[in-house]
Amino acid sequence: MTPRMNIFQSAPDGSKAMMAVEASIEKSGLECSLLHLVRLRASQINGCAFCIQMHAKQAVESGESDMRIHLLDGWRDSPLFTDRERAALNWTESLTRIVKTHAPDRDYALLQSQFNHTEIGYLTLLVGAINLWNRVQIGSRAVHPVEAPATAAA
Repeated sequence: MTPRMNIFQSAPDGSKAMMAVEASIEKSGLECSLLHLVRLRASQINGCAFCIQMHAKQAVESGESDMRIHLLDGWRDSPLFTDRERAALNWTESLTRIVKTHAPDRDYALLQSQFNHTEIGYLTLLVGAINLWNRVQIGSRAVHPVEAPATAAA
């Protein structure tokens, strides 16, 4: 796959604005693990290999377990996720698949059971931001870094 463009070079002012949105989300008070799970789940749904690689790696570096990352696509059927995470992941899926879901009231009610209005605002911005990044990276044909596979001990 050949990259089409580098968004940071092609649209530097817009990229800086997106980075400012990301910085505000990071300072929102939402749990770091939750931010990683939401970014990773939306990226899985959208099929953005660049973002999946980046957010899985960042999640592991922040202490997330490999098993929760492996089971993220099956979060509804796994006891490894908290009610708060479930509400956030449900909202992530609802907004990422907006053309099908239209963000129904029941999804918002579930969100309200776990988050206050400020947290809902930042969570919604987070989902919107990662969906934009996914579209930028997919449209740009961004290629994720490839790490050498670990070698088995002799």
